[in-house]
Amino acid sequence: MPTLSEKTLLTYRAQTFRTLPGQRITRREGAVEFVNQRGFVYFWPIKDITLPSLWVAVAGDRPVADQHDDPGHVTWGWKDALLGGREWYYAKVLRKKATMIAMHLAPCFYALSENYGEPEEDYLTLYEQGRLTQEAKAVYEAVLDNGPLDTIALRKAARLTSHESDARFNKALADLQADFKLVPVAVAQAGAWRYAFVYDIVARHYPEIPEKARLISDNAAREELLKPYFHAVGAARTSDIIKLFHWRAAQVERAVRELVASGFIQESVTLENQPGEWLGLAELV
Repeated sequence: MPTLSEKTLLTYRAQTFRTLPGQRITRREGAVEFVNQRGFVYFWPIKDITLPSLWVAVAGDRPVADQHDDPGHVTWGWKDALLGGREWYYAKVLRKKATMIAMHLAPCFYALSENYGEPEEDYLTLYEQGRLTQEAKAVYEAVLDNGPLDTIALRKAARLTSHESDARFNKALADLQADFKLVPVAVAQAGAWRYAFVYDIVARHYPEIPEKARLISDNAAREELLKPYFHAVGAARTSDIIKLFHWRAAQVERAVRELVASGFIQESVTLENQPGEWLGLAELV
């Protein structure tokens, strides 16, 4: 059984996560390059999930600062300036947390979503099958019928303006983003804070994404997403993959089997000071 040392893995992740002082990102162009290199990253680090984040690559491996004037928060301006563009795809995707995805990989995520045909019809099928909530249906229809809407206008159009509907509205927005139905495309000066995301239908704002996704099989999409994932983290357990991508165990096993057969990753790896069997990037093991 091959063994991967803890030092080797941590050294590798210091490079891919950009945690070394000399590797810190200081410009917006560098942030875009980072996302393209890694394939997908979190905006902020997420507890119990091992994945690069833009915050860490800019501010270092430290907690997200509460102070608005912390220099690490320059990432907010970059993110807002690039909303709706084609430098990267930004939405709440992986585990319904803020995720930045390289545009060339967005079709792979879309291919694995529950979008099968026309955006005017798919959501109704899901709703009839009980796989889309009433609130998500109302929010999606509001944007579908009215065009891009900021959060304040969207709540009114979906008739979810009461304080009691806050959680249900936010869940609907997160669900629709995670399934590549809605995407934030701009920031509007609306609401008490004069700051609100503007949302549009993914297939309407980025028509090239569903077009490309039609040519990608489910398993091919999973393989293509696991490649940058392992290039980023170096090693992971099957449970880590399931937790991050929310795929079924059988789906993960099939994609992993193909990557092992191709020599991309090594299975049954022992990671120093860690329990269980791991999957490791072949070049590290």
